[in-house]
Amino acid sequence: MFIEFFQDLKAAGLPVSLREYLTLMEALDADLAERRVEDFYYLARATLVKDEANLDKFDQVFSHRFKGLDLMSDTPITDLPEEWLRKLTEKHLTEEEKAMIEAMGGFEKLMETLKQRLAEQKDRHQGGNKWIGTGGTSPFGAYGYNPEGIRIGQDESRHRRAVKVWDRREFKDLDDSVELGTRNIKVALKRLRKFARQGAAEELDLDNTIRSTAHKGILDIQMRPERRNAVKVLLFFDIGGSMDDHIKVCEELFSAARTEFKVMEYFYFHNCLYEFVWKNNSRRQTERIPTMDILHKYPSDYKVIFVGDASMGPYEITYAGGSVEHWNEEAGAVWMSRVTDLYQKAVWLNPVPQHHWKYTNSITLLRQLMSDRMYPLTLEGLENAMKELAR
Repeated sequence: MFIEFFQDLKAAGLPVSLREYLTLMEALDADLAERRVEDFYYLARATLVKDEANLDKFDQVFSHRFKGLDLMSDTPITDLPEEWLRKLTEKHLTEEEKAMIEAMGGFEKLMETLKQRLAEQKDRHQGGNKWIGTGGTSPFGAYGYNPEGIRIGQDESRHRRAVKVWDRREFKDLDDSVELGTRNIKVALKRLRKFARQGAAEELDLDNTIRSTAHKGILDIQMRPERRNAVKVLLFFDIGGSMDDHIKVCEELFSAARTEFKVMEYFYFHNCLYEFVWKNNSRRQTERIPTMDILHKYPSDYKVIFVGDASMGPYEITYAGGSVEHWNEEAGAVWMSRVTDLYQKAVWLNPVPQHHWKYTNSITLLRQLMSDRMYPLTLEGLENAMKELAR
């Protein structure tokens, strides 16, 4: 089994060596994994993976070889009894039935009611319209339907209407080694160029060499700095949740941007920008970067590109505490305004088809915050976005 695992890693392009494999075998002989598959996962990862860029590839191979290990934390995220949240059935409603279900009536009312339900509920419920349960029309629970609610204990989004999500989420980093299926993204990004000669003199200046040699009568070689794209870019990627549908195009954009922009910093956020971002999704709970530090570190001559579907509950943008994952002290709109006030050149690229934008309130809100500088993540949209940044 372990030999096949090692061979699978090699076939996936991970730079693992025989020495590292033997080290893993020695660790297993010493019983460092304590005979638990979760411990073996972390032991193997620490032994065989030398670069964080390969963590996602390692996870894919491990999942395939060891039948899809669930690596979510064993620690319950809430005090709710686990058996209440088991998926027993999924609620499927017609459009007419959905229209008859009324929303709770606001973010504060929703949170206040959840607190009351947690205090009162004693048993597991299924199929109802009030208690925390499964397969019903209550605003709280899993595998049901409500126009706005709090998702608890569900593997992934179904209707994408949850105002808050009570589960720990694990996202993967974008892979910058992905090759583009087309050159079009790179061609569009080339419109955002501002060449300058900066740095050390490493390139032969032929014209000045000829001129200086003719003037002095002896060979006089002249050097100059290489001509580089002087544009500086801050790239913010929405990651996880509904953005899982757009991973491929985002990886292509990420790969192209790293090629085209020599001075580029990237960060991840989820749904809307708040008080922190991160650069490594596997450590996003422990290695957060304050957004205010970014605003202080990178001057106003940077150009900012947000990439996200802007599809979320409106409360996530307009309310303090509206984030689906944590309690944000300030509304997302406040942080978006801070960024656009400092960086005059900023655009938002949206992978959702443009003709769908009018049906999502949050897209309308973010378009307004971006002063209508939201563009579809298409060839034409990219070209128009780059023209906007180049003005």
